[in-house]
Amino acid sequence: MATVGGQISHVPMTHEEKRVIFASSLGTVFEWYDFYLAGSLAVFISKSFFSGVAPTAAFIFTLLSFAAGFAVRPFGAIVFGRLGDMVGRKYTFLITIVIMGLSTFLVGFLPGYASIGMASPVIFIAMRLLQGLALGGEYGGAATYVAEHAPTGRRGFYTAWIQTTATLGLFLSLLVILGVRTAMGEDAFGVWGWRVPFIASIILLAVSVWIRMQLHESPVFERIKAEGKTSKAPLTEAFGQWRNLKIVILALVGLTAGQAVVWYTGQFYTLFFLTQTLKVSGSSANIMLAIALLIGTPFFLFFGSLSDRIGRKPIILCGMLIAALTYFPLFKALTHYTNPALEAATQRSPIVVIANPDECSFQFNPVGTAKFTSSCDIAKGALSKAGLNYENVAAPAGTVAQIKVGDSVVNTFDGKAPDAKAQGKAFEETLGSTLKAAGYPAKADPSQINWPMSVVILAILVIYVTMVYGPIAAMLVEMFPTRIRYTSMSLPYHIGNGWFGGFLPATAFAIVAARGNIYSGLWYPIVIAGACFVIGLLFVKETKDSDIYAQD
Repeated sequence: MATVGGQISHVPMTHEEKRVIFASSLGTVFEWYDFYLAGSLAVFISKSFFSGVAPTAAFIFTLLSFAAGFAVRPFGAIVFGRLGDMVGRKYTFLITIVIMGLSTFLVGFLPGYASIGMASPVIFIAMRLLQGLALGGEYGGAATYVAEHAPTGRRGFYTAWIQTTATLGLFLSLLVILGVRTAMGEDAFGVWGWRVPFIASIILLAVSVWIRMQLHESPVFERIKAEGKTSKAPLTEAFGQWRNLKIVILALVGLTAGQAVVWYTGQFYTLFFLTQTLKVSGSSANIMLAIALLIGTPFFLFFGSLSDRIGRKPIILCGMLIAALTYFPLFKALTHYTNPALEAATQRSPIVVIANPDECSFQFNPVGTAKFTSSCDIAKGALSKAGLNYENVAAPAGTVAQIKVGDSVVNTFDGKAPDAKAQGKAFEETLGSTLKAAGYPAKADPSQINWPMSVVILAILVIYVTMVYGPIAAMLVEMFPTRIRYTSMSLPYHIGNGWFGGFLPATAFAIVAARGNIYSGLWYPIVIAGACFVIGLLFVKETKDSDIYAQD
């Protein structure tokens, strides 16, 4: 410990402390790299594994398969958290990285839908579930392991290195994708090159396992184990006793749920928004986000260190509040600076869907079995796929839906008509030419992208992430006693990030498709972050002065 008379003594890190942080952080970077590939390559995964369904449904299905890995993270937290509190931190998160790495490696060789049919998406989702289970046990182990090695008064700074790993993992995945994409060209990358980053993960796995084999067990855990104070039933203690369960609940609804939606909005939804809505090329979007991540990542350490001085709670809650208040203007500014032609066309020639509301479905079809054949669904599906804003105007029953683009009108058709295929082709051609005439771009014009301002906006969104995420590992560790710490902190973290955060892209995409406003999906993170801010402000206690070494 580094305390003298109750005062913090900021002695330099020892060699052992540096090794612990490096080994834990590097291994976690590799795990996040593996996990993020599925999100970054969602478009190609959709075309390969889910090509048997309609494009819009396939993309939603892909987003949900990405979210499936997040959905099982709480279960991984329970399984591996229990193991970590009973057996030890080191060996538990050594197991998780092996499961994670092998699952990712196998995705690189998985045949597509065209080769093995429904077995392809089923196996892919199974791999995602294994990845989610592994990640559910990884984070709690790494954060607890580092915190239990950190001197008093510096846990925020030490654990902030773990917090950088998610962003660095995404950054590494973007760099590898960009490098492979550039080396082989778009055509080859789209056919098979997107598999290379998955296959390359076997190298990262080997390095990670070798590094983690060099580590020793946490000294805090070794002490309680030697004293016979380890928990025999960590799940019962953590969730069966109200004094601990209430802290778990507050950690979720007052901290991690809000942190999660801010995190995934800043690092994932921005990428989907750039590529799917604003039609920025995949390579340009990846470069923009990579630069923003490079700018923003040091702020994890800044806010982690700052939390050692002023507290974890004010920084985390401030990040949630600022994000909730500024998302709409920031995303509108992103449209202005990356695709000004789309913004101008929307203002000059607004789009209106005139349809009988009774014929309009909520086009959220995760299994790809539903057929949206009404004229209203056809109209909204086409516009949502194109990432265009539109307003809804009710029409009498029996009316065939129309799309009004400025002063021009495009008639839709009944998808159940005998000649629906021919009508569909004519409709697509007419809509495409009408949108083009009204100035709606099919893709963002690279020459019109304001790169400096676009990167600044993305960097601001990343800095919001660092505010809510940088100090949270230390805070979660400090909320729970050593004997059940791994289990207790892992569950609220992974419910927040796995469920509230992991389902953000799919939920936001479906909201946009239903409402017709490209920004309406932002209401999801705004509402969650706002609610967490209020609950956290009123009920969550500051933890920075907690003595975790005295918590058995």
